[in-house]
Amino acid sequence: MDSGITLPVWLVALLVLLSLTLLLDRVLIPSVRWYLRRRINRVIDELNTRLDIEVRPFQQTRRQILIDQLCHDEKVESTVRDYAREHDMPREVAQAKANAYAREIVPSFNAYVYFRVGYWIARRVARLIYRVRVGFHDEDRLASVNPDASVVFVMNHRSNMDYILVAFLAAERTALSYAVGEWAQIWPLQTLVRAMGAFFVRRGSGDALYRRVLERYVQMATRAGVCQAVFPEGGLTRDGAMREAKLGFLDYMLRDYHPASDREIVFVPVGINYDRVIEDRSLLRKLDRDAERRSTGFVIKTSLRFLFKQLILSRRDRWRRFGYASVNFGEPLSVQDWCQDRGVEFARLEQEPRFVEVGRLANELMERIADVVPVLPVPLLASVVLEHQNDWKSPLAIKTCALEKIDQLREQGAPIRIAAGACEGVLSNALTTLCARKMLEQCDGLLRAAADAEDVLTYYANSINRWRLPNY
Repeated sequence: MDSGITLPVWLVALLVLLSLTLLLDRVLIPSVRWYLRRRINRVIDELNTRLDIEVRPFQQTRRQILIDQLCHDEKVESTVRDYAREHDMPREVAQAKANAYAREIVPSFNAYVYFRVGYWIARRVARLIYRVRVGFHDEDRLASVNPDASVVFVMNHRSNMDYILVAFLAAERTALSYAVGEWAQIWPLQTLVRAMGAFFVRRGSGDALYRRVLERYVQMATRAGVCQAVFPEGGLTRDGAMREAKLGFLDYMLRDYHPASDREIVFVPVGINYDRVIEDRSLLRKLDRDAERRSTGFVIKTSLRFLFKQLILSRRDRWRRFGYASVNFGEPLSVQDWCQDRGVEFARLEQEPRFVEVGRLANELMERIADVVPVLPVPLLASVVLEHQNDWKSPLAIKTCALEKIDQLREQGAPIRIAAGACEGVLSNALTTLCARKMLEQCDGLLRAAADAEDVLTYYANSINRWRLPNY
C-alpha cells in the first residue's frame, strides 16, 4: 500500500536550510579550520627555524581562550567588583563591559596573514614610496639578545608609515605586536590589523575598568614573551621634534615585574626618519589652533586627489619616490640589568616612586632613540637653508655647507650613512625635492627658504635637532 506525505514548500525549504547548516557546522567548517590550522602551523614551524625570536605559543592560542583568561583574571575581577559598586550597577553589567573591552583589545594573530600577506604588502608599499635603508648601532649586541626574552621595540613616531616600515624591516627577525589607535577600527581594516597581531588602544581613556583590562593584557603578553613595538611619545610628532615620553604603557609592563623570577624584558631603541613625511602639512596644521577644522569628506577628497596626481606622474615617467626612509636599531637595554644596577624592583614600589623610576628608564630610552634617528638629506638641507634663510645662495654653495655640516655631525657620532662618493648626487636630489615642493624660492639661479615654507622646513630640521652644532 503506497502512501505519501505532503509538506508545505516553506517547511521543505526550512528543513533543507537546517540540514545545510548542520552540514556546515559539523563537517565543512571543522574541515576548513583543520586545513587552515595545518597550513598556519607549517608556516610557523618554517618561520621559527629562521627567526631570531620565535612566534610564541601565546600568539597561537585561540582568541576566545585569551579573552576568557583576561576576563577572569583576578585583578580584572576585583576591578569589576569595585567598578560596579562605584557606579551603582549590577556586577553582571560591569562584567559584560569588561568582556567587551577584552574583545576590543585582544588580537587574533595569524602567522600566515602576517608573514605571507602583511609582509608582502608592507615590503611593496615601503619600497614603492621610499628608498628604504636600515642600520644597526651594534648588530652583534642586538643579535646576542636572549631569544627567550620579551623584546620591546621602542621608537619615535613620525608617520603612520612607521607601522609598515618597521614591521617590514623586523619581519626577518620576529613578529611584532603593535598598539594601534582607534582610527584603525573600521571594517575591513580592523580585521587585518588584528590578524597582524596588533591590539587596539583607546588613548587617553579615563575609564578605570578599561585601563585595568588593557594593563592586564599588556602584562600577559609581556610575560608570555610576545615581541612588541611601542611608541613612547604616545602619538605622532606635530612639529618634527621628538616629544616627551608618556609613562603609562611602560608602567603597565613594569609595575608587576620581578627581575629575579620573571622573563627578562629587553628594550630595543629604534630611530626612524623620512625625507618626506606624507602627513607633514596635516600635522603642522594641527598646531594652528585657529585653523578651520576640515571635514572627513575634504580629507578623503584631498587624499584621492593626491593619489591621482601621483598615478598620473608615474604614467608619465615623472614620478619619483619620496626620497629615503631610514630605520636604525640602537643599543638594547635590559630591564633586569637596569634594576640590578640601581637596586630597583618596580613591583615593590608605590605608585609615585614607581613613576619616578619608570620616568628615568623612559628618559634613558628616549636618549638612545634620539642617538640613532637617521640624519637624512632633506632634513640636513632644511637645517642648512634655515641657518641661512635670509641669504640667497647658489645650489653649489648650499651643498658645500651641507658637506661641511656632514663632517661636523660625523665627528659628533651622528648616524649618517651617506657614502662620500654619493654625497653630490644625494644632495642634488634632495635639493630638487625641496624646490619641487616649493619650500625654496628661486631668483637668477639662487635659492633661499620660501617665506611660507619656514614651518615645513623647521619640521624636517627638527628631526635631527639632537645634533645641533654650536657656532655654525
